[in-house]
Amino acid sequence: METDLILSFCIGIGLSAACGFRVFVPLLIMSLAAHSGYLTLAPGFQWIGSPVALAAFSVATILEITGYYIPWLDHLLDALATPAAVVAGTIITASIVTDMSPFLRWTLALIAGGGTASVVQGTTVFLRGISTATTAGLANPVFATMELGGSLATSLLALIAPPLVLLVIALLLFFVGRKLLRSRAIRTVARSANIGRN
Repeated sequence: METDLILSFCIGIGLSAACGFRVFVPLLIMSLAAHSGYLTLAPGFQWIGSPVALAAFSVATILEITGYYIPWLDHLLDALATPAAVVAGTIITASIVTDMSPFLRWTLALIAGGGTASVVQGTTVFLRGISTATTAGLANPVFATMELGGSLATSLLALIAPPLVLLVIALLLFFVGRKLLRSRAIRTVARSANIGRN
């Protein structure tokens, strides 16, 4: 029982992290897995695996993927995707974690699922901003493809190897965080040098 709870929690966090890259890709993959019987959802969330939900997530995924390749629309989608990723991550984790009181399930879902989606989404928004500033947006389609790949890979890994996806997410956040801290330190040193010259 505890093993099932831990595995379902790992799946939920993995799919929630994938929402940070693309909101609807993990929902579509989750819907496909539930519809095929591969994934068991908590009571009250079986609608996610319904044909109607599957069709809706398919259309939303296509629109979202396409939107990130349109230069002016990708920034608007980033602004909308941050709260949407938190909501999607919370719902995903709550729908997968079973055998828990509703209060505890939703609390953990918001903190772990929504929080993970928020951190990953915040990282991608920051990196997209750097891409836009340094390449005048020319590299954004490449960045959009990398985000899509990250969402697909994280979603599939969450279903196939749930504990491994947590390790991958932790390593990714560690390396990105280290790079951000390093670039901040370089800017601080450069600023100090400029002040010293003046």
